[in-house]
Amino acid sequence: MYYKRILEDAVIDSLKRNPVTAVIGPRQCGKSTLVKQLIQNRENALYLDLERPSDLQKLDDAEWFLKSQTKKIVCLDEIQRKPDLFPLLRSLCDEDKRPGKYIILGSASRDLLRQSSETLAGRISYKNLSPFLWKEITAFYNIEDYLFKGGFPQSLLIADDESSLEWRQDFITTFLERDLLQFSGFLPQTMRRLWQMLAHYNGQTANFSALSSSLGVSHTTIRNYVDLLEGTFMVQVLKPWSGNTKKRLVKSPKIYVSDTGIVTALLQLKNFEQIAGHPGFGALWETLVLTNISAHLPHHDFSFYRSSHGAEIDIIISKGNHKIAVECKATVSPQLSSGNYAAIKEINPSKTIVVAPVYDSYEMREGITVVNLGDAIDYLCREMA
Repeated sequence: MYYKRILEDAVIDSLKRNPVTAVIGPRQCGKSTLVKQLIQNRENALYLDLERPSDLQKLDDAEWFLKSQTKKIVCLDEIQRKPDLFPLLRSLCDEDKRPGKYIILGSASRDLLRQSSETLAGRISYKNLSPFLWKEITAFYNIEDYLFKGGFPQSLLIADDESSLEWRQDFITTFLERDLLQFSGFLPQTMRRLWQMLAHYNGQTANFSALSSSLGVSHTTIRNYVDLLEGTFMVQVLKPWSGNTKKRLVKSPKIYVSDTGIVTALLQLKNFEQIAGHPGFGALWETLVLTNISAHLPHHDFSFYRSSHGAEIDIIISKGNHKIAVECKATVSPQLSSGNYAAIKEINPSKTIVVAPVYDSYEMREGITVVNLGDAIDYLCREMA
Protein backbone atom coordinates (compact mmCIF):
# COMPACT_ATOMS: atom_id res chain seq x y z
CA MET A 1 0.00 0.00 0.00
CA TYR A 2 1.30 3.45 -0.94
CA TYR A 3 0.68 6.37 1.43
CA LYS A 4 0.47 9.69 -0.40
CA ARG A 5 3.16 12.10 0.77
CA ILE A 6 2.43 15.77 1.32
CA LEU A 7 5.64 16.68 -0.53
CA GLU A 8 4.41 15.12 -3.79
CA ASP A 9 2.82 18.27 -5.20
CA ALA A 10 5.90 20.37 -4.44
CA VAL A 11 8.14 17.86 -6.26
CA ILE A 12 5.82 17.74 -9.28
CA ASP A 13 5.74 21.54 -9.42
CA SER A 14 9.54 21.72 -9.19
CA LEU A 15 9.92 19.29 -12.10
CA LYS A 16 7.93 21.73 -14.24
CA ARG A 17 10.18 24.67 -13.36
CA ASN A 18 13.72 23.45 -12.62
CA PRO A 19 16.25 21.35 -14.55
CA VAL A 20 17.23 19.55 -11.31
CA THR A 21 15.01 18.69 -8.37
CA ALA A 22 16.69 17.36 -5.24
CA VAL A 23 14.68 15.30 -2.77
CA ILE A 24 16.72 15.07 0.41
CA GLY A 25 16.01 13.53 3.78
CA PRO A 26 17.16 10.77 6.14
CA ARG A 27 17.79 7.25 4.89
CA GLN A 28 14.74 4.99 4.77
CA CYS A 29 12.27 7.89 5.01
CA GLY A 30 10.61 7.07 1.68
CA LYS A 31 12.47 9.20 -0.89
CA SER A 32 12.91 6.36 -3.39
CA THR A 33 9.32 5.17 -2.94
CA LEU A 34 7.99 8.69 -3.51
CA VAL A 35 9.99 9.29 -6.68
CA LYS A 36 9.27 5.84 -8.12
CA GLN A 37 5.57 6.54 -7.57
CA LEU A 38 5.87 9.83 -9.47
CA ILE A 39 7.76 8.38 -12.46
CA GLN A 40 6.14 4.94 -12.70
CA ASN A 41 3.79 5.95 -15.51
CA ARG A 42 6.43 7.85 -17.48
CA GLU A 43 7.89 5.91 -20.38
CA ASN A 44 10.82 8.29 -20.56
CA ALA A 45 12.07 7.82 -16.99
CA LEU A 46 15.33 6.18 -15.86
CA TYR A 47 16.08 5.31 -12.23
CA LEU A 48 19.64 4.62 -11.05
CA ASP A 49 20.53 3.57 -7.49
CA LEU A 50 24.14 4.61 -6.90
CA GLU A 51 24.45 2.06 -4.09
CA ARG A 52 23.87 -0.71 -6.63
CA PRO A 53 27.17 -1.69 -8.33
CA SER A 54 25.50 -2.40 -11.67
CA ASP A 55 23.90 1.05 -11.76
CA LEU A 56 27.07 2.76 -10.57
CA GLN A 57 29.05 1.02 -13.33
CA LYS A 58 26.84 2.65 -15.95
CA LEU A 59 28.34 5.96 -14.87
CA ASP A 60 31.96 4.94 -15.43
CA ASP A 61 31.77 7.27 -18.41
CA ALA A 62 29.05 9.45 -16.95
CA GLU A 63 29.11 12.15 -19.63
CA TRP A 64 28.60 9.69 -22.48
CA PHE A 65 25.89 7.77 -20.60
CA LEU A 66 23.89 10.79 -19.47
CA LYS A 67 24.10 12.44 -22.90
CA SER A 68 22.59 9.26 -24.35
CA GLN A 69 19.60 9.71 -22.00
CA THR A 70 18.73 13.32 -22.90
CA LYS A 71 15.13 12.47 -23.79
CA LYS A 72 14.53 10.89 -20.38
CA ILE A 73 14.04 12.18 -16.87
CA VAL A 74 16.97 10.65 -15.00
CA CYS A 75 16.70 9.87 -11.29
CA LEU A 76 19.97 9.46 -9.40
CA ASP A 77 19.46 7.94 -5.96
CA GLU A 78 22.00 8.43 -3.11
CA ILE A 79 23.79 11.15 -5.08
CA GLN A 80 26.22 11.83 -2.22
CA ARG A 81 27.95 8.56 -3.19
CA LYS A 82 29.21 10.19 -6.40
CA PRO A 83 29.70 13.95 -5.83
CA ASP A 84 31.83 14.30 -8.97
CA LEU A 85 28.56 14.16 -10.95
CA PHE A 86 27.57 17.68 -9.90
CA PRO A 87 29.83 19.66 -12.28
CA LEU A 88 28.73 17.39 -15.13
CA LEU A 89 25.06 17.92 -14.32
CA ARG A 90 25.64 21.67 -14.37
CA SER A 91 27.22 21.46 -17.81
CA LEU A 92 24.43 19.25 -19.18
CA CYS A 93 21.78 21.57 -17.76
CA ASP A 94 23.45 24.57 -19.38
CA GLU A 95 23.49 22.78 -22.74
CA ASP A 96 19.81 21.90 -22.44
CA LYS A 97 17.81 24.17 -20.15
CA ARG A 98 14.57 22.17 -20.24
CA PRO A 99 12.98 21.65 -16.79
CA GLY A 100 12.55 18.21 -15.31
CA LYS A 101 15.79 16.69 -16.61
CA TYR A 102 17.11 15.23 -13.35
CA ILE A 103 15.82 14.13 -9.95
CA ILE A 104 18.56 13.57 -7.42
CA LEU A 105 17.98 11.88 -4.07
CA GLY A 106 20.29 12.21 -1.10
CA SER A 107 20.55 11.31 2.57
CA ALA A 108 22.57 14.41 3.34
CA SER A 109 21.43 17.98 3.85
CA ARG A 110 22.01 20.86 1.48
CA ASP A 111 25.00 21.93 3.58
CA LEU A 112 26.63 18.51 3.34
CA LEU A 113 25.88 18.50 -0.39
CA ARG A 114 27.69 21.83 -0.57
CA GLN A 115 29.25 20.98 -3.90
CA SER A 116 25.83 20.72 -5.49
CA SER A 117 24.68 24.06 -4.11
CA GLU A 118 27.83 25.68 -5.52
CA THR A 119 27.83 24.08 -8.96
CA LEU A 120 24.07 23.88 -9.55
CA ALA A 121 23.05 27.27 -8.18
CA GLY A 122 20.06 28.60 -10.12
CA ARG A 123 19.39 25.20 -11.66
CA ILE A 124 18.23 23.15 -8.66
CA SER A 125 15.38 23.20 -6.15
CA TYR A 126 15.68 21.35 -2.84
CA LYS A 127 12.72 19.51 -1.30
CA ASN A 128 13.05 17.99 2.17
CA LEU A 129 11.23 14.73 2.83
CA SER A 130 10.81 13.71 6.44
CA PRO A 131 9.66 10.34 7.79
CA PHE A 132 5.86 10.01 7.83
CA LEU A 133 4.03 13.08 9.08
CA TRP A 134 0.92 12.76 11.22
CA LYS A 135 -1.38 14.14 8.50
CA GLU A 136 -0.13 11.44 6.10
CA ILE A 137 -1.01 8.49 8.32
CA THR A 138 -3.65 9.75 10.77
CA ALA A 139 -6.40 7.71 9.07
CA PHE A 140 -4.47 4.47 9.62
CA TYR A 141 -2.59 4.79 12.93
CA ASN A 142 -3.18 6.12 16.43
CA ILE A 143 -1.02 8.77 18.06
CA GLU A 144 0.36 6.31 20.63
CA ASP A 145 1.85 4.02 17.95
CA TYR A 146 3.19 7.02 16.05
CA LEU A 147 4.82 8.43 19.17
CA PHE A 148 6.46 5.12 20.11
CA LYS A 149 7.46 3.83 16.66
CA GLY A 150 8.23 7.17 15.03
CA GLY A 151 7.68 8.03 11.39
CA PHE A 152 10.15 5.85 9.51
CA PRO A 153 7.90 3.78 7.21
CA GLN A 154 9.45 0.39 7.95
CA SER A 155 9.21 1.01 11.69
CA LEU A 156 5.62 2.26 11.67
CA LEU A 157 4.29 -0.32 9.20
CA ILE A 158 5.51 -3.27 11.30
CA ALA A 159 2.54 -4.48 13.32
CA ASP A 160 4.17 -5.63 16.56
CA ASP A 161 6.21 -3.42 18.88
CA GLU A 162 9.10 -5.85 19.29
CA SER A 163 9.82 -6.16 15.56
CA SER A 164 9.49 -2.42 15.09
CA LEU A 165 12.00 -1.78 17.87
CA GLU A 166 14.38 -4.34 16.36
CA TRP A 167 14.18 -2.56 12.97
CA ARG A 168 15.05 0.78 14.57
CA GLN A 169 17.96 -0.71 16.51
CA ASP A 170 19.28 -2.21 13.25
CA PHE A 171 18.80 1.16 11.53
CA ILE A 172 20.91 2.88 14.19
CA THR A 173 23.69 0.31 13.86
CA THR A 174 23.68 0.47 10.06
CA PHE A 175 23.69 4.26 10.10
CA LEU A 176 26.67 4.36 12.46
CA GLU A 177 28.72 1.52 10.99
CA ARG A 178 28.04 1.95 7.27
CA ASP A 179 26.25 5.12 6.24
CA LEU A 180 28.55 7.51 8.08
CA LEU A 181 31.66 5.97 6.53
CA GLN A 182 31.33 8.46 3.66
CA PHE A 183 32.00 11.28 6.13
CA SER A 184 35.45 11.60 7.68
CA GLY A 185 36.54 12.63 11.16
CA PHE A 186 34.32 10.62 13.49
CA LEU A 187 34.39 7.39 15.48
CA PRO A 188 31.24 5.20 15.40
CA GLN A 189 31.51 4.28 19.09
CA THR A 190 31.78 7.92 20.17
CA MET A 191 28.93 8.89 17.87
CA ARG A 192 26.71 6.16 19.34
CA ARG A 193 27.44 7.30 22.90
CA LEU A 194 26.74 10.92 21.95
CA TRP A 195 23.49 9.96 20.22
CA GLN A 196 22.38 8.02 23.32
CA MET A 197 23.21 10.98 25.55
CA LEU A 198 21.24 13.30 23.28
CA ALA A 199 18.29 10.91 23.56
CA HIS A 200 18.47 11.08 27.38
CA TYR A 201 18.62 14.89 27.23
CA ASN A 202 16.26 15.18 24.28
CA GLY A 203 14.79 18.68 23.89
CA GLN A 204 17.08 20.24 26.48
CA THR A 205 19.51 23.09 25.91
CA ALA A 206 22.89 21.88 24.74
CA ASN A 207 25.63 21.67 27.34
CA PHE A 208 28.68 21.06 25.17
CA SER A 209 31.03 21.21 28.16
CA ALA A 210 29.20 18.37 29.93
CA LEU A 211 29.01 16.33 26.73
CA SER A 212 32.69 16.74 25.94
CA SER A 213 33.64 15.88 29.54
CA SER A 214 31.46 12.74 29.56
CA LEU A 215 32.78 11.52 26.21
CA GLY A 216 36.40 12.56 26.74
CA VAL A 217 36.62 14.63 23.56
CA SER A 218 36.92 18.34 22.83
CA HIS A 219 34.08 20.88 22.52
CA THR A 220 34.96 21.22 18.83
CA THR A 221 34.59 17.48 18.29
CA ILE A 222 31.16 17.47 19.96
CA ARG A 223 30.00 20.38 17.81
CA ASN A 224 31.28 18.66 14.67
CA TYR A 225 29.47 15.45 15.63
CA VAL A 226 26.23 17.34 16.29
CA ASP A 227 26.62 19.16 12.96
CA LEU A 228 27.02 15.80 11.22
CA LEU A 229 23.93 14.38 12.94
CA GLU A 230 21.99 17.48 11.94
CA GLY A 231 23.32 17.30 8.38
CA THR A 232 22.15 13.71 8.06
CA PHE A 233 18.72 14.62 9.53
CA MET A 234 19.22 12.63 12.73
CA VAL A 235 18.94 15.61 15.06
CA GLN A 236 17.16 18.96 14.86
CA VAL A 237 18.75 22.03 16.46
CA LEU A 238 16.39 24.76 17.67
CA LYS A 239 17.97 28.16 18.19
CA PRO A 240 17.01 30.55 21.01
CA TRP A 241 14.71 33.46 20.23
CA SER A 242 16.56 36.60 19.23
CA GLY A 243 13.79 39.21 19.47
CA ASN A 244 14.07 42.50 21.32
CA THR A 245 13.85 41.98 25.06
CA LYS A 246 15.38 43.29 28.25
CA LYS A 247 15.37 39.83 29.81
CA ARG A 248 18.46 37.63 30.07
CA LEU A 249 17.78 34.74 27.71
CA VAL A 250 19.37 31.32 27.43
CA LYS A 251 21.80 31.44 24.51
CA SER A 252 22.45 27.73 23.97
CA PRO A 253 20.33 25.89 21.36
CA LYS A 254 18.02 23.01 22.16
CA ILE A 255 18.82 19.68 20.50
CA TYR A 256 16.19 17.11 19.55
CA VAL A 257 16.71 13.62 18.17
CA SER A 258 14.56 14.10 15.07
CA ASP A 259 12.42 10.96 15.14
CA THR A 260 10.57 9.82 18.27
CA GLY A 261 11.01 6.17 17.31
CA ILE A 262 14.79 6.61 17.24
CA VAL A 263 14.60 8.25 20.68
CA THR A 264 12.68 5.31 22.16
CA ALA A 265 15.09 2.84 20.56
CA LEU A 266 18.13 4.67 21.93
CA LEU A 267 16.46 4.69 25.37
CA GLN A 268 15.61 0.96 24.95
CA LEU A 269 11.91 1.53 25.65
CA LYS A 270 9.79 -1.37 24.41
CA ASN A 271 6.24 -0.03 24.11
CA PHE A 272 3.99 2.96 24.69
CA GLU A 273 3.34 1.99 28.30
CA GLN A 274 7.06 2.31 29.04
CA ILE A 275 7.44 5.68 27.33
CA ALA A 276 4.32 7.06 29.07
CA GLY A 277 6.03 6.52 32.41
CA HIS A 278 9.45 7.78 31.34
CA PRO A 279 10.81 11.17 32.53
CA GLY A 280 11.42 12.12 28.90
CA PHE A 281 7.80 11.64 27.83
CA GLY A 282 7.07 15.38 27.66
CA ALA A 283 10.15 16.01 25.53
CA LEU A 284 9.11 13.14 23.24
CA TRP A 285 5.75 14.82 22.64
CA GLU A 286 7.55 18.11 22.03
CA THR A 287 9.76 16.38 19.45
CA LEU A 288 6.71 15.01 17.66
CA VAL A 289 5.10 18.44 17.50
CA LEU A 290 8.27 20.20 16.34
CA THR A 291 9.14 17.72 13.59
CA ASN A 292 5.61 17.83 12.20
CA ILE A 293 5.04 21.57 12.16
CA SER A 294 8.55 22.39 10.90
CA ALA A 295 8.08 19.95 8.01
CA HIS A 296 4.82 21.68 7.06
CA LEU A 297 6.38 25.15 7.32
CA PRO A 298 9.86 24.72 5.79
CA HIS A 299 10.38 28.41 4.98
CA HIS A 300 9.62 29.79 8.44
CA ASP A 301 11.92 30.57 11.35
CA PHE A 302 11.69 28.35 14.42
CA SER A 303 13.11 29.20 17.84
CA PHE A 304 12.37 28.82 21.55
CA TYR A 305 12.15 31.25 24.47
CA ARG A 306 13.74 30.69 27.85
CA SER A 307 14.88 33.35 30.31
CA SER A 308 17.18 33.04 33.29
CA HIS A 309 14.13 33.65 35.51
CA GLY A 310 12.24 30.58 34.27
CA ALA A 311 9.96 32.12 31.64
CA GLU A 312 9.73 29.75 28.67
CA ILE A 313 7.82 28.76 25.55
CA ASP A 314 8.70 25.60 23.65
CA ILE A 315 8.47 26.89 20.08
CA ILE A 316 8.12 30.29 18.38
CA ILE A 317 7.25 30.32 14.69
CA SER A 318 8.10 33.54 12.88
CA LYS A 319 7.69 34.91 9.38
CA GLY A 320 8.57 38.57 9.17
CA ASN A 321 6.89 40.29 12.12
CA HIS A 322 4.23 37.60 12.46
CA LYS A 323 4.80 35.32 15.47
CA ILE A 324 2.86 32.39 16.88
CA ALA A 325 3.86 30.74 20.16
CA VAL A 326 3.50 26.98 20.56
CA GLU A 327 3.58 25.21 23.92
CA CYS A 328 3.59 21.40 23.97
CA LYS A 329 1.83 19.54 26.79
CA ALA A 330 1.76 15.73 26.88
CA THR A 331 -1.50 15.53 28.81
CA VAL A 332 -5.20 15.62 28.04
CA SER A 333 -5.62 18.26 30.78
CA PRO A 334 -2.97 20.86 29.88
CA GLN A 335 -2.21 23.81 32.13
CA LEU A 336 0.19 26.69 31.52
CA SER A 337 2.74 27.69 34.15
CA SER A 338 3.47 31.20 35.38
CA GLY A 339 6.69 30.94 33.35
CA ASN A 340 4.65 30.25 30.22
CA TYR A 341 2.45 33.29 30.80
CA ALA A 342 5.48 35.47 31.48
CA ALA A 343 7.08 34.35 28.21
CA ILE A 344 3.88 34.97 26.23
CA LYS A 345 3.71 38.51 27.64
CA GLU A 346 7.33 39.14 26.65
CA ILE A 347 7.09 37.63 23.17
CA ASN A 348 3.66 39.16 22.42
CA PRO A 349 2.66 36.64 19.71
CA SER A 350 -0.46 37.10 17.61
CA LYS A 351 -1.68 33.76 18.98
CA THR A 352 -0.58 31.05 21.38
CA ILE A 353 -1.55 27.43 20.80
CA VAL A 354 -1.11 24.63 23.32
CA VAL A 355 -0.64 21.34 21.47
CA ALA A 356 -1.86 18.38 23.51
CA PRO A 357 -3.24 14.86 22.83
CA VAL A 358 -6.83 16.11 23.14
CA TYR A 359 -9.75 15.13 20.92
CA ASP A 360 -11.40 18.54 20.47
CA SER A 361 -9.85 22.00 20.43
CA TYR A 362 -11.01 24.64 22.92
CA GLU A 363 -10.16 28.14 24.15
CA MET A 364 -8.11 28.16 27.35
CA ARG A 365 -8.34 31.94 27.63
CA GLU A 366 -8.31 34.90 25.23
CA GLY A 367 -5.52 34.44 22.68
CA ILE A 368 -4.65 30.92 23.89
CA THR A 369 -6.19 27.80 22.33
CA VAL A 370 -5.67 24.13 23.18
CA VAL A 371 -5.46 22.04 20.00
CA ASN A 372 -4.59 18.50 18.96
CA LEU A 373 -1.68 17.91 16.59
CA GLY A 374 -3.80 17.70 13.44
CA ASP A 375 -5.68 20.92 14.23
CA ALA A 376 -2.40 22.64 15.12
CA ILE A 377 -0.98 21.83 11.70
CA ASP A 378 -4.12 23.02 9.91
CA TYR A 379 -4.18 26.26 11.90
CA LEU A 380 -0.50 27.05 11.42
CA CYS A 381 -0.53 26.29 7.69
CA ARG A 382 -3.51 28.62 7.31
CA GLU A 383 -2.32 31.45 9.57
CA MET A 384 1.37 31.44 8.60
CA ALA A 385 0.84 31.11 4.85
